[in-house]
Amino acid sequence: MKLAMTAAALALAAVTASATTASAQSASDWRTPDPNNVIVVETNKGRIIAELYPQAAPNHVERVRSLVKSGFYDGLTFFRVISDFMAQTGDPQNTGMGGSDQPNLTAEFTFRRGADLPLGASFKVGSNEQGWVDALPVTSQNSALAVMTADRKVATWGNFCPGVLGMARAGDPDSANSQFFFMRQANASLDKTYTAFGRVLQGLDVVRAIKTGEPVPDPQDKMLSVKLLADLPADKRPTVRVMDTRSDAFKALATKRQAELGASFTNCDLDVPAQVK
Repeated sequence: MKLAMTAAALALAAVTASATTASAQSASDWRTPDPNNVIVVETNKGRIIAELYPQAAPNHVERVRSLVKSGFYDGLTFFRVISDFMAQTGDPQNTGMGGSDQPNLTAEFTFRRGADLPLGASFKVGSNEQGWVDALPVTSQNSALAVMTADRKVATWGNFCPGVLGMARAGDPDSANSQFFFMRQANASLDKTYTAFGRVLQGLDVVRAIKTGEPVPDPQDKMLSVKLLADLPADKRPTVRVMDTRSDAFKALATKRQAELGASFTNCDLDVPAQVK
């Protein structure tokens, strides 16, 4: 299962805002993610903590959670890693040709968003809006169009910014199964053609340290264990907090970064601060 990419889309993302900028914000500016939607990936290069977003891709999140709970991902390698693109894993054959014994998933490239799911720190990009659903960067049709749709919702899709998790697939859009990838850099060519279902909260440096290759030569780096945060023993469970992208504090960060970059600003240019203890 290989991912399409274009040379233009592999340009490095602009320098992102540091989490330390927000460390002094008030407690109300932060949220505690559902531990059943957080995965803790221990690799031979270090720990990656990522949040999953059932709002955007409920079936893909449920599949990943189920496989995590079964121990399916423990010991699997990063078999295809492209330096300025992504790190792919999740194949029991460690070749890109395998998957789980579960049926393939129907694509969730887009999702419907209504008034019950407002964007954090939204801003206009042409006729569309960009912003965040929790920490997931997304683009959406203009919210004003919702009054003209039968379900009072608009189409929304994840943006493949650094740290975003996406499901790998073959040529068939409905062929995702167990393989997934961590974005090392932004690649907008994947938007609306792959399912985005999560984002790294801590450990993007680990993702970028994973050994590269197509395929990666032996020895390949690996996921030693993958667990839901909720399933870790209390004495080994890190405390995770994420800045609420609907908070005034995050809006201030977005406004500052947008002023620095001007018209070129996108939601890939701003990290969502997280605290892990």
